[in-house]
Amino acid sequence: MTTLLEFKQVSKQYGTDTRALSDVNFAVREGEFVSIIGPSGAGKSTLLRCINRMIDASSGEIIFDGANVMGLKKMELKKFRTRIGMIFQHYNLVNRLTVIENVLHGRLGYKSTLEGVLGLYSKEEKDQACAILQILGLEEHMYKRCDQLSGGQKQRVGIARALIQEPKMLLCDEPIASLDPNASKVIMEHLRSISSTMGITVVINLHQVDVALKYSDRIIGVNKGSIVYDGPPANIRREQLAIIYGSELDEHVEEMDNSYAV
Repeated sequence: MTTLLEFKQVSKQYGTDTRALSDVNFAVREGEFVSIIGPSGAGKSTLLRCINRMIDASSGEIIFDGANVMGLKKMELKKFRTRIGMIFQHYNLVNRLTVIENVLHGRLGYKSTLEGVLGLYSKEEKDQACAILQILGLEEHMYKRCDQLSGGQKQRVGIARALIQEPKMLLCDEPIASLDPNASKVIMEHLRSISSTMGITVVINLHQVDVALKYSDRIIGVNKGSIVYDGPPANIRREQLAIIYGSELDEHVEEMDNSYAV
């Protein structure tokens, strides 16, 4: 499999005394499903947001699909971001707009400013939005305003908006943190299916260890801005979790499903 994303000695410094990431190195292959786990404040969100330059790393190199992300200028960055879909914890939808209008916003990276402002979308784009919503089980809600949806439905709209970009990678920042267990399962099943059937790489931050173990090809454990574990879910035991979570270990072990050995 081809390497799609590579971090080389990436660090992120906030001010003079806060180091969010420290010399991070890893590579992600095309089609992989990678979960990033770690305690609150470990640097998981910073790591994810450095990939699409929502946050600029302080040093090192980030290579995506052969291009050095950190060297991209304004127009190059806009084009680059079309290839990386982003799914947020709090959905980032426009509540007063319909489901299909929110999904079509995923095409804005391909539009001129005027086309974007006027909402000029082609028939092909609208058909594509309908097809994606059907895959995600939202065809009946297509013309509803987003403020009429449940949290799980909103997150599926967020996934549809990311997919219409035709991305090579999805970045998911705690996408199930605000959802109940049933809605969480639906979202994770969709993301896993997208990865396996569409070949789209998924990099996801998760708070729930059991979910990471169940769905991932690979787990990256982060603590205090450094990678302390990088390997398959099958190799995670209590010792590895202790290194990843430190003093927060007990609460995460308690959360874990009994079907996993720790």
